Amino acid sequence: MEGFLKELFARQQYDEKNFFLIAGPCVVESEELVMEVAEKVSALCRNLGIPYIFKASYRKANRTSGSSFTGIGDEKAMALVNRAGKQFNTPTTSDIHAHEEAEIAAKYIDILQIPAFLCRQTDLLIAAAETGQIVNVKKGQFLSGESMKFAVEKITKAGNRKVMLTERGTTFGYQDLVVDYRNIPAMQKLGAPVVMDCTHSLQQPNQPGGVTGGNPELIGVIAKAAVAAGADGLFIETHPNPAVAKSDGANMLKLDRLEGLLHELIKIRKAVV
Repeated sequence: MEGFLKELFARQQYDEKNFFLIAGPCVVESEELVMEVAEKVSALCRNLGIPYIFKASYRKANRTSGSSFTGIGDEKAMALVNRAGKQFNTPTTSDIHAHEEAEIAAKYIDILQIPAFLCRQTDLLIAAAETGQIVNVKKGQFLSGESMKFAVEKITKAGNRKVMLTERGTTFGYQDLVVDYRNIPAMQKLGAPVVMDCTHSLQQPNQPGGVTGGNPELIGVIAKAAVAAGADGLFIETHPNPAVAKSDGANMLKLDRLEGLLHELIKIRKAVV
């Protein structure tokens, strides 16, 4: 595990041989949702010895339809993510969408996540790097793992070597994604820990109804293959009731199914490490 990750997880007790987990609801919908998910997942990870990062987007800027829910207000949502991290002793992460958001978000959030569609935005990457926080860049659906070296270089040349990369699938036609697991070792060769996004990689974008679809029944398949391929961490969006979620409900894991999946993943990790 990279030194900056060990520092990040210093407040947690965990098995160093485990993968780390980034998990939470897609977006901050309410205080109740944030606290419920953070409490349950942090307790689960603590019991299983898994290093845990709480995730919830303070705003969803990238929506198919202009009528889709985007958030409850940026700073209100950031404050809730921050509160959850402090209350449940876990680092936090959220997306940023423009360079002027980086400095504001860094006051509340430990890891600044760069959305896949924005992974080539130089001003955004440099602004995130200059905060000194960890920067997690999601690989664009249109890029190879090897080409992410340019994103890494932009951040490190700005003076920040705390970089993570996330695989989240590759565009396959107009309405589907596929996962090329070769991207995991390819991006690890760039000197960054690599995370597998097990939920967004199952999206089915560009649906006629204006709402992105998904294949949540395959979350376990994606996660198991990623652990077997040597991913350093997993990203899993989870919700108590995905059917009523205000964003990405079609590809989130139901919260009560997370524990069983993590038990299976730990077994695979022990077999390959």
